[in-house]
Amino acid sequence: MENLLIRNAEIITMNASEDILYGDIWIENGRIAAVGGQLAPEGPYRTLEASGRTVIPGFVQTHIHLCQTLFRGKGDDLELMDWLRNRIWPLEAAHDEESVYYSALLGIGELIASGTTTIVDMETVHHTGSALRAIAESGIRALSGKVMMDRKDSDIPLPLQEDTSASLQESVYLLEQWDGYDDGRIRYAFCPRFVVSCTEPLLKEVRDLSARYKVMVHTHASENRGEIDIVQATTGMRNIVYLDHIGLANERLILAHCIWLDEEEKRILHDRSVRVSHCPGSNLKLASGIAETPDLLAQGISVSLGADGAPCNNNLDMFNEMRLAALIQKPHHGPTVMDARTVFRMATIGGAKAVGMEQEIGSIEVGKQADLAILNLMDFHTFPSYDVDPISRIVYSATRADVETTIIGGKVVMERGLMTTLDKATVLKEANNSIKRLLKRGALA
Repeated sequence: MENLLIRNAEIITMNASEDILYGDIWIENGRIAAVGGQLAPEGPYRTLEASGRTVIPGFVQTHIHLCQTLFRGKGDDLELMDWLRNRIWPLEAAHDEESVYYSALLGIGELIASGTTTIVDMETVHHTGSALRAIAESGIRALSGKVMMDRKDSDIPLPLQEDTSASLQESVYLLEQWDGYDDGRIRYAFCPRFVVSCTEPLLKEVRDLSARYKVMVHTHASENRGEIDIVQATTGMRNIVYLDHIGLANERLILAHCIWLDEEEKRILHDRSVRVSHCPGSNLKLASGIAETPDLLAQGISVSLGADGAPCNNNLDMFNEMRLAALIQKPHHGPTVMDARTVFRMATIGGAKAVGMEQEIGSIEVGKQADLAILNLMDFHTFPSYDVDPISRIVYSATRADVETTIIGGKVVMERGLMTTLDKATVLKEANNSIKRLLKRGALA
C-alpha cells in the first residue's frame, strides 16, 4: 500500500475538541500518522494536492440494504407493510447470485461517490456471499449479514421463509468465513429482519450467538404503527420491551428507525446502551413518521444516521440524510434544535461509536484508519465562504456532487470522481440486465 500526503487542506477533524485545522495529512500504512501544518515526511509517498479543498472523516451509515439497490423506483408511494408485501419481498425472493452482486456494487458505487466509507448493511435471505464478495472487491468498510426470516406467514414469499436451524447455521457459516476479512475491514452482524418475521427461538439464539462471537445484531424496530400492532398482538408487548424481555437489548444491538417509542422503551434504550439508526429520508417517503431524535439524544441514547434502502429512499446520500435530520425537527422544536454540528457528529464519529469503532474511524486523528473524503466546495451553491462555519456549509449547502476523492484504509477508492475499485460502466449495464431478469421471472407478477 502506498503512503499518501494530502497537502494544503481545510481539515474537519471531529476529534474531541472538534478542531478545524489547515495544512497536511500524512497517511502511512493506511493510518493517519500526522495532521495539520506543513509536513515533510521521509520515504516514498504519493501527494494529493488539496488546496481549496475540505477533508472530512468518511461518513458512517448505520442502516443500509445493498441487496435492494436494484429495486430503486420499484417501491414508490407505499406504506411500510404494503411496500414489503407487494414489492420488496417478492423482488428479494427473485434474487439470484449475480443480481445480488450487482445490486451491492451499484449501492457501493453510490456510497463511495458520496463520501460514505463505512456501512452497516442488511442483506436478504439468500446469496449473501455475493454481496460480501462485492464489499470485499470494492474496498468499502462494512458490517454486513444475511437477513433472517423464520416465521411462517402467508404474506411472505415461500423462498424467504426459512427453517430456524438452517437460518442460524448459514449465518454462522458466513460469520466464520467473513468476519475480520482484510484486517477487520469486513465484520459480520446477525440480521434478524424484525420481530414480525422472526420466531422467539431464533431471536434468543441470535442473542446467544452475538455474545459468543462478540458481534453486533442489526434489526428493525418501531418503524411503523402497523408493525407495532402486529408485534403487540403476537407477543403482548411493545417492540423494545419485547426485545429487552428476551435479552436482545444490549450494547451490541443496532435498531433501525425507532420512531414510535414510549417512555419505557426510551429508558430501555438508554439503560441497555442500545444504538439507534435514524433514517429520515426513508421514514418520510414511507410516511412512517418522524423519530423523536432530539429527545433520544438529550437522554444520552446513541443515534446515528443511515439512508436505508434505495427503494424506500431512492438514494443513499448522507448529505441528504444530514439535511433532512436537521430540518424535519425544526418546525416542532425550534430553529436551534439539531444544529449542523450535532448532525455532522451523528454522520461521522457518532456512527463510529454506534458500531464500536470510535478508536478506529469517525475522526481525523493520529493512529486512526485513513477513512476520508475530500470535498470541493468551490462552487456557487457553497459560497460565500467568508466567515461561515465549515460544518454548516457541509450540512446545509454541500451535496454529494462535491465529493471529489474518497479514501478507505489509506486506499484511494475514488479519485477526482473516477472509481478505482469498480468498473462503473459494467456495474450500470449489469444492474439493468439483472433487474430485467428478475422482472421477467415474474417478481412483481
